[in-house]
Amino acid sequence: MNYEIIKELEKEQLKENAPQFSIGDTVRVHNRIKEGNRERIQIFEGTVLKIQGGGARTTFTVRKESSGIGVEKTWPLHSPNVEKVDVVRRGKVRRAKLNYLRSLSGKKAKVKALNDR
Repeated sequence: MNYEIIKELEKEQLKENAPQFSIGDTVRVHNRIKEGNRERIQIFEGTVLKIQGGGARTTFTVRKESSGIGVEKTWPLHSPNVEKVDVVRRGKVRRAKLNYLRSLSGKKAKVKALNDR
């Protein structure tokens, strides 16, 4: 199989201005939802648990707590359905994946803010 062809196809699908955020940041994801013949933007705000993959296959997982229940969503970074990603606040973490936040709830699940970034 010719891997150069796959690399060229994936390079075409990359966004030019991909959002810059890291793990532990609180982000607001503007997601485009299509319902029938209408389109709307739905906002999902939460903490970035992990970023994985590379190139056009990069995905990120955001977690929030809604009515005491943890909700996680994973999006492809370069998807046309992801309108934009706004960074609400930067987080100070020392890990690549924040899986331990899944067992925490309330104020314990907060990530410390990074002031000097």
